[in-house]
Amino acid sequence: MASMNQCIASLTRLSLSTPARAVNATIPRFLAPSTVQIRCKSAGSVAMRAREREKEKLKKKRKQQRHKEYKHAAPSKEEQYSLCDAMRYLRAAEVGRPPSSVTYEIALRIRTPKSSPVLRSRIRLPYPIKSDTRVAVICKEGSGAMHDARTGGAVAFGEESLFALIKANPGKLPFNRLICHVDSEPALKKANLGRILGPKGLMPSLKTNTITRSVKTVMHEMVGAENYRERVGTIRMPIGNIQFSPKMLSENVKALVGAVKENISRMEDKVKKDLIEVVLTSTTGPGFSLNGGFNPTDEKVQPEHLSTAM
Repeated sequence: MASMNQCIASLTRLSLSTPARAVNATIPRFLAPSTVQIRCKSAGSVAMRAREREKEKLKKKRKQQRHKEYKHAAPSKEEQYSLCDAMRYLRAAEVGRPPSSVTYEIALRIRTPKSSPVLRSRIRLPYPIKSDTRVAVICKEGSGAMHDARTGGAVAFGEESLFALIKANPGKLPFNRLICHVDSEPALKKANLGRILGPKGLMPSLKTNTITRSVKTVMHEMVGAENYRERVGTIRMPIGNIQFSPKMLSENVKALVGAVKENISRMEDKVKKDLIEVVLTSTTGPGFSLNGGFNPTDEKVQPEHLSTAM
């Protein structure tokens, strides 16, 4: 029988021997160390965030492609009215206001891409609304253009003298329209008046046809003329006084619509634009979509009744 010392030595050898290592042992994921689990979770969340970003980019791209035009690029589904009917309701909405402070206004809605060039020009209406146009002309001293400006009724004309007047009174100019002769364009650029005239919309330019060779012709077109410009797919401008008769207002509307259509046709090679709706409103009245008709639907109301004072 083995002694006590031999038993202790045998147990000591067993404890010091290297245990056999399991081959191809698999550990369940829930029993894995916490660092491994966190690493797997972090990698998955990064991939998930990347997929979400790709989805957001795709959604934004589809939204941009879907809204290439303005939201009102389709005609409204509201009831449409003849010109006399719209005038009748607008006159009723303006009862009690001074007639001199009330005007008819028109809005031309245009189907156009958002990134397209805008429509802008100047039109002389058959029946002008404003008569307080004060024109100044930048031209060389003693030139023929200066003579045309003087005889045409310009309130100020010249070159250096006019520049000095503008710089001396930038907040209170004696004119609301400014024309520049072609020969004075270098002097205008040298005077650096863009900061004064630009915010007021008075800086002459070739786009607005205010830099010209014929001062007399432009002055004749400018007196009683109105500027229009497309903003967010719509052209808005006053079209007549509340005391205008239906015939006078009709002539102004036809003139503006014809000018805008002609302007659109000149841009066909660059961009496609369509006039889709004409809306008539007043200073504080609602808007009425016009159907192109003239006569009122009520037989008891005649166009002559809409020409009298309210």
